[in-house]
Amino acid sequence: MNEGKVNLFIYGSLRDRRIFQSVSGLSFTRKASKIDNETLWAEPAFLPRYRKVSPDNVYFYAVAAPSSKIEGLVVYDIPAWAMAEIDRYEGKRYKREIVQINTANGQVEAQSYLVTHNSMAKRFGDRFHVNLIHELWLRKRIEKFIKRHTRPGERTADAESERRADRELLATTERDLVMSHYHTDAVSDYYLEHELDRPRPSIKHLYSDPQARPFMENYLALVIKQVLLSQFEEQIQSRYRFELEHMRISERYFKRSVSVLAALQMVNANSSGVDLIIEKSLETMPRDKHDLIDYIKYAVRAAKSMFDARIARAKLSRIHSSLQPGLVPLGIEIELSNLGPAAVEPQRSIQKKTDPVYDGFKYFYDFRLDVLSWKLGGYIDDHTGSTDQARRSGFLELAPGRLNIRGELSRPATADPWLLNQLIHEIVNFYDIHPHSLHLSFQLRRKQLGNQKILPLGFVKCLLVLGGGPELKDTGRLWVSRMGYDEITQYPDAALGSTERRDEELVFARTSKRRWYLGADEIADKPPAQATTYVQQYKFIRLEQRANYEPLILCLKGLQLAYNPADYLTAEQLRGSRKLQQQYEQLKQWAAVPTEISPQTISKFLKTVQSGLMNEGHHRPAHKLHYIDWVLSAIDVQLRMFNKQVRLKN
Repeated sequence: MNEGKVNLFIYGSLRDRRIFQSVSGLSFTRKASKIDNETLWAEPAFLPRYRKVSPDNVYFYAVAAPSSKIEGLVVYDIPAWAMAEIDRYEGKRYKREIVQINTANGQVEAQSYLVTHNSMAKRFGDRFHVNLIHELWLRKRIEKFIKRHTRPGERTADAESERRADRELLATTERDLVMSHYHTDAVSDYYLEHELDRPRPSIKHLYSDPQARPFMENYLALVIKQVLLSQFEEQIQSRYRFELEHMRISERYFKRSVSVLAALQMVNANSSGVDLIIEKSLETMPRDKHDLIDYIKYAVRAAKSMFDARIARAKLSRIHSSLQPGLVPLGIEIELSNLGPAAVEPQRSIQKKTDPVYDGFKYFYDFRLDVLSWKLGGYIDDHTGSTDQARRSGFLELAPGRLNIRGELSRPATADPWLLNQLIHEIVNFYDIHPHSLHLSFQLRRKQLGNQKILPLGFVKCLLVLGGGPELKDTGRLWVSRMGYDEITQYPDAALGSTERRDEELVFARTSKRRWYLGADEIADKPPAQATTYVQQYKFIRLEQRANYEPLILCLKGLQLAYNPADYLTAEQLRGSRKLQQQYEQLKQWAAVPTEISPQTISKFLKTVQSGLMNEGHHRPAHKLHYIDWVLSAIDVQLRMFNKQVRLKN
């Protein structure tokens, strides 16, 4: 750039040569042969980490968005007097700042007129976010429908509580309508009425069921608590919409991760108050005389009186200041059960265990808990692969961002390891159910597909130490409990009715497909090609109430980026490799009676993780260096402490 002159990136009205010339007194051209004293050179360029919006449908504005980019032109060597004229044209809403833009000839330093999220929110309110306009409009139509069908004409507080309760029971329908509206021109009134006009669910059929009666109060307590959480989250979404949008780095992530975390923190911090509300509700509302809607109404009213906007703002402020965003989309699945491995067959029959609290979640769908817990992705998993909602016993599984079970429709919860760890911790504390296992998912990049490698045995041992539940047996000796209890071993032949169990596999890590777009139905467009993604899911992890999973999340991310591990271990892999068979036998023996992991293996493992984290952002780190150093140190300490325990106990 010549002294006193400016390279300017333009993305709005100034791209029109006539407007640019009228404002600055100069023209621009993309042909070098036509450059003269009154004509400047320009070329196409991209401004990374910003997106272009036009909330007033007149002017364009560039706002920060880490996963987006703006297409425009860079005009070179604009003199100071011309920039002064352009400054006056752009006005006070913009701030001219130095940016790095990408051109066909490489990266170029330029200036551009930008705005902040706060200034846009202050100026335009809800019009700032285009998708938000559609969402608010559709939600208002849904609200009008409920007013017409729930005690129409009444303006009492009780009628309003009942409408809110009805809305809780229509939550997943409303979610699907809002999602699909983002990808189509409109949702017709006919379709809206058809989808929303459903009979109100009832639990009266359970009153005369002798098997269900002992568990009724426990389920109702869970319903009340779930509604309290949902209502808190709705208040946070409504009051702090712009703060939340600023913390979410992409439309492709689950939009409620931060608000759900803040709501969980508020409910968990006031557990005594929540318990009192549940106790009073069950005491004043005998179950034989009330239906499900009555308990939901009670929880709606209680949430309104309990919610404190100051506490909510403080929680969001702390979350914002603690975020450590990366670039790899992350997800979780949390399994809870009071029966542990006996939650599913054949272990339930073999061990003859019973769940005195929820009877293995058999009545989960009767109480519409799948709808009430949709923000946490709640459903019952019996490990058969079935997705129907008939009564079944199994694990209560939570996965924030999961939007549909049958279609495997989901969005990543976040790209932030700190946020993901906090979600795990708060979800485990929210449910008074024993934690069992944790699955961590990492989205694969396109170049990783088809190039995955089998993990070395030493790396598998390191990961089992970090997350496989090393603990002391009754004998006082150390073992890896997730393998010792046979929780991550499965027999494909057994599922086909075979009793010989010739095939065996370790469900340690699996690659699977995910969709984030609600397509292929009556109200959505054809899904775009990028809507289907692949994730590597690690299933070996023991879930514990007080564990810090942040180092493990970063460890697995670094390992995936640097080594690109494949499934481990499938029956096909074992059948095709004598070496893997031998390693698997060694791994089982080691898990039962662990020996120390060699310093050389630990060093190689840490270097691999470090390499991945240092190159997450395309040959540069996505996280701050001190954060990566802390993670590597935490992993190193945990592995060395394990070696010390082995020496002492075994």
